[in-house]
Formats: sequence, structure tokens, C-alpha cells
Amino acid sequence: TAEQIKAKQRYNDSIMLVNQQKAQLAATIELEQEQPEANVVTNSKTDSVNVTNTFGAFSSFIQGTDSLLILENEKLRICIQTKGGVVHSVQLKEYTTHDQQPLMLTDGTEEKTNFTFVTADNRIVNSDELYFEPIWNAQGKSLTMRLAFENNSHIDFEYTLAENDYLLSFKIAANNVEDLLSRRSNLLDMEWNTSIRQQELGRKFENRYAALYYKFIGDDDVESLSKDKNEEKDIPNRLHWIASKGQFFSAVLIADDYFTASKISSEVSTEEAYLKSTQATMGVSFDPKGEKKTGFTYYFGPNKYKLFKSYDKGDDKAEKWYLEKLIPLGWGIFGWVNMWLVIPVFNFLEGFISSYGIIILLLTIFIKLILLPLTYKSYISTAKMKVLRPQIEEINAKIPADKAMERQQATMALYKKVGVSPMGGCLPMMLQMPILFALFTFFPASIELRQESFLWAQDLSTFDAIVSWDTYIPIISTYYGNHISLFCVLMAITNIVYTKINGDATGSTQQMPGMKYVMYLMPLMFLVFFNEYASGLSYYYFISTLFTILQTYMFRLFVNDEKLLKQLNANKKNPSKKSRFAEKLDQLQKQQVELKKQQRNKR
Repeated sequence: TAEQIKAKQRYNDSIMLVNQQKAQLAATIELEQEQPEANVVTNSKTDSVNVTNTFGAFSSFIQGTDSLLILENEKLRICIQTKGGVVHSVQLKEYTTHDQQPLMLTDGTEEKTNFTFVTADNRIVNSDELYFEPIWNAQGKSLTMRLAFENNSHIDFEYTLAENDYLLSFKIAANNVEDLLSRRSNLLDMEWNTSIRQQELGRKFENRYAALYYKFIGDDDVESLSKDKNEEKDIPNRLHWIASKGQFFSAVLIADDYFTASKISSEVSTEEAYLKSTQATMGVSFDPKGEKKTGFTYYFGPNKYKLFKSYDKGDDKAEKWYLEKLIPLGWGIFGWVNMWLVIPVFNFLEGFISSYGIIILLLTIFIKLILLPLTYKSYISTAKMKVLRPQIEEINAKIPADKAMERQQATMALYKKVGVSPMGGCLPMMLQMPILFALFTFFPASIELRQESFLWAQDLSTFDAIVSWDTYIPIISTYYGNHISLFCVLMAITNIVYTKINGDATGSTQQMPGMKYVMYLMPLMFLVFFNEYASGLSYYYFISTLFTILQTYMFRLFVNDEKLLKQLNANKKNPSKKSRFAEKLDQLQKQQVELKKQQRNKR
């Protein structure tokens, strides 16, 4: 597009001008080295000339005192730096790290915001090299960082911190500087670099949720760079916001208009204190005349679904931020289950119950009650298969194993006579899967569980280690970890018990002895897989499976196998009308049998 071509041309021009300035500076240094006898006054004059030649009208801002100014409300403590005039550090006052240290979302060394100005005589000036003059406004909640030129010309970086919120307004305002800047200065190059700090106990698990996210302008399409490896991407489309997102906290830069010609990248950090470093360069609109300000909004805060939704007001889709897309609630139907079932129930219980362990318990009971009809139907189907097992064994005894198709046809005929569907037990279980997977994504992303204790678990958002060690053990440390999570162990035990009960009820282990080991393999895999996961998730699966076991025993009390068998045998005398699907299935089976007979006759 024309916009992309202009951005590319602007970038090439900037590189050329920077190279020219480097050449001039190198020539000056070489000249100074050839004249060592020059006095101090001459050197001082030379330095002054060099600064003027390099920075032009901005040369008066090259020297100054680097200091920090504080903007603060009930939730944030933000330091603004006079050198560069930008955000230096951000503390979230309501939160602490896993080791109870102040939670710094960014802390100066990893934060960089820079704007590139091109002067009227084609000099390149970076704002992070300039010293700004601070001007306080409105009871210390607003701060202007100013570059004041002659003739009442100035460039302002204006900051306003919202009351009791996580939003910081940032605007660039110019006044009568159009003669100082290049005609191409209606578009500035902006650079925003930051790092995602480790805030939680489990670095390996936390790293899965850390990434650079971005949203396109005009819709709710949100994407991210890789969470597992280094990645760099050029984005020609206009962006609405860019976010440096951790597991529970994010720094988001939101444009009032849009970002254009963006280049973003993310690197996995090898430093202990950081998870990833992110870089973003993009173009932003700028009015040197000062008729329109260049506006942004910073969000520094928790990844909280209800809070994010509160920022999207009105019906205009293009104006909404859709920050809730930063929270991984699952794709498709799993996300819908979380948004319309799990989160509303969770928020309702949160309103009058302080213990999140009790909330998870009540949430489990609520979900079990919703699924009770499906669970009961699944049990009845399993019970029918169990009481029919002797008749199926008779069929297997009459028909040899090499006639598998005939065996299957005879078994299906029995099922049809008594009115049993082989899929009757599977379908109800399949309908429960969306809730199961929805909760799998909900608990690790729920900041409400962060640093909330229950029983022996100190933090339901991370693992509940009852035993831990520092020594690296090959394979075990890599795949299992250097700790044992008790809720994970309890979850695995209840799954093994349920597998035993279910196997005895269906008789599947007797019909296929090899399946016995496969069925017990899954709980053991859970033991390894969930050891690093949030203890809140393991706790939910533990009590959910425990309730399923209790339900199974209760169903056995109310379901009489002898009566059930009599009912099935009675169905043989009054066969129900076949459905179209059943008729089609019969035809396919008959065709397969005939085809197999023809193949045998040819032999």
C-alpha cells in the first residue's frame, strides 16, 4: 500500500541520515586525535558545535539531570523519567510476587519507549536521549514532560493517571513546531521494548502463558507471537494495541487511532528474573501544528476477565478493546462454556464466599448436578451391557473367532432386540467433554486463585508441593519436576479407583485383558502431566472424580440388575421399530458379510 511504501522510505531515509551523522562524528574524533595540543576551551567549543550539528534545535535538551517523578493512585505507582520523558517503572500496589516482594510489572532497566523525530534540516533525534522539563497539574495525578523551544514552541508528553484504576493516559501534544521538523513528521517512528518478568513460583508453567499479543484495528481479532521460541514478524495491517502479557499480569499499549507498519519480536529470556523480552517498532500519527494530539492508553494490571469486559462499553465494535482476549479461555465451544457458564457461576459464588477452595467445591457440585441426567443415562447403558454379558459370551462361544464379522452382526442383533445402543454410554460422556476441557483452561488462567490458600495448598494457582528437592535428577526433573504435588497424587489415586470400578462394571478387562494396562496408564500420565499445573485444577479433578465414584455407588443402590435383565428380555417380545440409521447400519453390515463370503468363494 501507499502507507507501507512511505513507511519503508521513511525508514531508509532515517538509516541514511544516521550513517551521515556517524561519519561526521568519526571525522571530528579523528581530527581531535591529530591535534592533542588543543586546549580545554577549544575542546569545549568543539563539543558544543558537535552537539548542535547532531541535534540541531534539540541540542539544548541533551544535558540535564536524570530524575524520577511519581504518579500514584490506589492501584499503581508509576515512575516517569526526565530523560526520555517516559514510563520508567510500574508497581502494582495490590499484588506481590510469589515470594512476597513488591510486584514490579516493569522496573526501568527493561523498559524503553522512544520516538524518532526528523528535523527540518534532516537530523535524526531520538526522544530517549533528551531531558524533559516536568510540569505538575491537577493534584499530582497529571504530569506534563516538556521540550520547550524558543518562541513558545514545545513538545509535550502528557500523562494522566485514572482514579482507582489501572489506566494511564499518554498523549503527545505539539505547539508551533512544524518549522522545526521535517515535512514528513506527520508520522513518527515509535519503539516500545519491555520484558515479561517472572512473578510466579513455577517458571516452566508460567512461561507457557507469557507472550507478545496484538489486536488488529476494527475487529476482535487478537493474535500472539510464539510462546515457546523466538519469533519476529512484520505486520503491514493497522493495529489497535500491543500487549506484553504474563500469566496473570499485562502491560498493554493502546492507540487512540492505530499503529501502522509494525515490526514486532519476542525472545525467550535466559535470565532468571525474566521470561521473555519483547520489542515493537511502529508508526504513529503526529501533528506538528498541534491541532490534534497523538493519544495512547497504557493498561498496567491483572488479567481479570470481569475487569477487561468493563472497559468495552457501547455497541461500536471498532471502539472496543477486547482485552479479555488476552485470557486463554479455550477456543470454540470451550471458550463459550467458560464465558457463559463457568465464569458467571464462579463470580456469583465469589460474591458471598471468601474461600476459593469452597467455591471450587460448590462449582463442582453445581456442574455435577447439571450433568447428573447424562451421568445416570451413561450408567444405565453400562449396566445394560453388563447384564447382557452372559448372552454375548454365548454368541462368542457359538461363532468362532475367525468369523469376527458374523460375531459382530449377531451381537448387534442382540442389542437391537433388547433395545440397547452400544454408543449409549459414550454419547453422554462426550457431551460432558466441553465442560471438562473448559475448566482445564479456566483454572490456570484465573487470577482469582492466585495466592489463595486452601488446606495445605498455599497458592491454588500453582502446584502444592508437599515434598521438593534441589538436586537435578535426569528424566524425573525434566518431565516430572523437583517436587510432588499432593492434590495431583490424590487426583491420580481417585482416577485409578474409578478405572477399577468402571472396568469391573463393564467387564471390558475380562473381554480384552490387554486393555487393563492401557486403562491404568491414563491416571499415571495424569500424575506426571498435572504435577506442574495449578493445584486448583488438580483439586477440582480430584473432587469431581470422587463425586463420580460416589454417584456410581448410589446408582448401584437404586438400579437392580435382575429387574433390568427382565426388562431387556421383555423387549425381545416387543421389538421397537428400527430407526433409519439402524436400518442403514443393517444394510451396511449385510453388504460387508456378503462381500466377505464372495471373497472366500473366489479363494
